[in-house]
Amino acid sequence: MAEPAALSKTDTDGLAVSLRAVTKVYDSGVAALGPLDLDVREGEFVSLLGPSGCGKSTALRLIAGLGAPSSGRVGVAHRSGEARGAHGIGFVFQEPTLMPWTSVRENVRLPLKLAHAPAGEADARVDQALTQVGLADFASAYPRELSGGMKMRVSLARALVTDPDILLMDEPFAALDEITRFRLNNDLLALWRNLRKTIIFVTHSVFESVYLSQRVIVMTSRPGRLSAEIRINAQEPRGEEFRTSAAYAGYCREVTKALAPSYSGLSGS
Repeated sequence: MAEPAALSKTDTDGLAVSLRAVTKVYDSGVAALGPLDLDVREGEFVSLLGPSGCGKSTALRLIAGLGAPSSGRVGVAHRSGEARGAHGIGFVFQEPTLMPWTSVRENVRLPLKLAHAPAGEADARVDQALTQVGLADFASAYPRELSGGMKMRVSLARALVTDPDILLMDEPFAALDEITRFRLNNDLLALWRNLRKTIIFVTHSVFESVYLSQRVIVMTSRPGRLSAEIRINAQEPRGEEFRTSAAYAGYCREVTKALAPSYSGLSGS
């Protein structure tokens, strides 16, 4: 597993993530990403948007240290005095990937168990994470007893239980029905406002990216590069009033227009 470089005070103050001329070419010869330059500031909510296969998920994996770039530099901030990765990053995948044989509580506890956290500390952290995602009453339930939205909440609690500074989310709500997706979008925004995590969110949905983000990063088709950046200057806190507003519709049109060139000439993706 590759470890991103640490961003120090000699780097630009306030950056959580910095990608410089990052590329990724797989052993098969497929050029998946880049060159990509991207800065994400501490506490910012940024969405990566683009066609399938454009390298959005690849970029998240490089930031998380789940792979190494073929060239370029990936920098990730870490807490002063702590080793990289001590808290650093939480990752929410598209599938909840829960262990079906054990309870919600034990699924959320897993990262702390792997880190050999003391039992008392782990109990408190698990309780806090389950409360944050609204599942305190389901700690003893098993994954088979949960809806799709609840399973994703468990996955989110598991990512939050280590109190990461940066939360990476790879299309976490893509498989959910629209009503559940809207509800989880609202809950995620509330969590972000309360916890002030840095969130990098991958999605295929123009509407979701505009609703959630402070910035939408539009990527080209493979190999993914930055095509456009749209800042969403919407009043906080956002809610249904914003979702049904003329401003929201206008931002969606702007992002859709920026995204259009990424789909031109695709031979299948």
